[in-house]
Amino acid sequence: QLQLVESGGGLVEPGGSLRLSCSVSGFTLDTSVIGWFRQAPGKEREGISCMRTSDGEAYYVDSVRGRFTTSRDNSNNTMYLQMNNLKHEDSGVYYCAYDPPPLAPPFYYCKGYSSFGSWGQGTQVTVTS
Repeated sequence: QLQLVESGGGLVEPGGSLRLSCSVSGFTLDTSVIGWFRQAPGKEREGISCMRTSDGEAYYVDSVRGRFTTSRDNSNNTMYLQMNNLKHEDSGVYYCAYDPPPLAPPFYYCKGYSSFGSWGQGTQVTVTS
């Protein structure tokens, strides 16, 4: 059974960093598209980063490009979101997502043109001074 378990959220001051982890069980990360979404209070869920694991092609939404980095460790089937220089507007619930082949381009998933098949439970990130 495919399962995604997130960890790493919490409170952080503006300018600080956090790393979110998402452990995937029941399927391999070797050939997939993985993604991170964010839902701020009162707003729709937004795709902020999506990556094709076979070649590392990644899409980042403009608001996080240059500050956030998606990565994966195939050996332990875990995906990560490194978040640096965090801002108040980065606060929200962060969700990891996963889709096996057949695959669409990564940005299709972040833009909502393609749908992820599996989601994590979400982890809260709060950026506050």
